[in-house]
This record gives sequence, C-alpha cells and structure tokens, in this order.
Amino acid sequence: MPTTPPLPANEDTLATLLSRCALGDQQAFERLYRATSSKLFAVALRILRRQDWAEEVLQEAFINIWHHASDYASEKAAPLTWMTHIVRNRALDWLRRPQREDVVGEEVQSTWQDESASLFERLALARDAVALNACLERLEAKQRQMIALAFWHGLAHSELAQHLQQPIGTVKTWMRRGLAMIRKCLEGLHAV
Repeated sequence: MPTTPPLPANEDTLATLLSRCALGDQQAFERLYRATSSKLFAVALRILRRQDWAEEVLQEAFINIWHHASDYASEKAAPLTWMTHIVRNRALDWLRRPQREDVVGEEVQSTWQDESASLFERLALARDAVALNACLERLEAKQRQMIALAFWHGLAHSELAQHLQQPIGTVKTWMRRGLAMIRKCLEGLHAV
C-alpha cells in the first residue's frame, strides 16, 4: 500500500500533472502518484481483495499511466476517472491471468526439493524444459517475445498488440501459429 500521504489535488491540477508527465516530467509524476495512489490502491484492493495483488496492479497501472499520459483527453474524462479506468482494467486483467504459471512453478520447485522425487522424474522435467526452450528458439523473435509476454507476464491480446505496436488480429494470428509450431516441435522431439 502507498505510504506517502496523499496531496490534495483538484481536476485541473491532476490534468496539468498528466500533461507534464506526457512530457517526461518525473517530479510531476511523483506528485501525481502522491495525489492519487491511495484512492487508486483502494480501487485495486476492492476488486482483487488481496493487498499484495493490489500493490502489484497499482505499480503496473502507474507504469501504464506514465507511458500513456499523452493519451489523456480532458474532454473525454476527468483525470482521476481516466486513471481509475486504467487501474480497474489492470485489476480485471490480473484476475483473468492464468494462475497456472504459479502452480507449475511451485510444482517444479517442490519436485526438485522433494527427496522422494526420483532421478528419472527430475531428468524428465529438465528434458522438457530443454525441449521447450529449443522449440521457442525456432520461432521468429517477435513470436517468441509475444509468447513469453503472454505466458510469463500474463499480457492479454490487447496488451500484446499495444506493446508490440501491431493490430490485434496480427497478434492473435502470431500467437496461434506460434503455439501450433511449438506443439508440432514438441511432438517431433518426443517422438524421437
């Protein structure tokens, strides 16, 4: 949770701070954070119901606010409304993230730490990791980056499109083709 006391700020002040953030003014960004972080944290916490997740989402949201401050349009929404929308979307995206990556990581770690796990089980896990890495290396750099961002960082198609500066249809096609190539590659390696 933010520990800095909030600064009182009206809509005009927040709009000014956002416009200065768009120009790369880090002091304005700090003032914006101090003025709004406690309210935005409360929004994230209300949606996620876990403090650690809310803190993570708040950090991601402020990074997004910093990078997209130039997109803010005062005629469309009040500054705090615009920032709340970003936090809300980040929180909802967080809830949609597959929790599988955490579970898989814990399973792998417990297998390695589990004394009863046989040498063969540990070797199989290592072999699978090497095979997956080999298949990922066969993809084009953009496809590999996109799949890594999606699976290890939980980015949605729309976020990938924005990050990679590509149309969402292109991102979906690259994802589908990339996963098909990985599946085919893994099947070929396991058939040997």
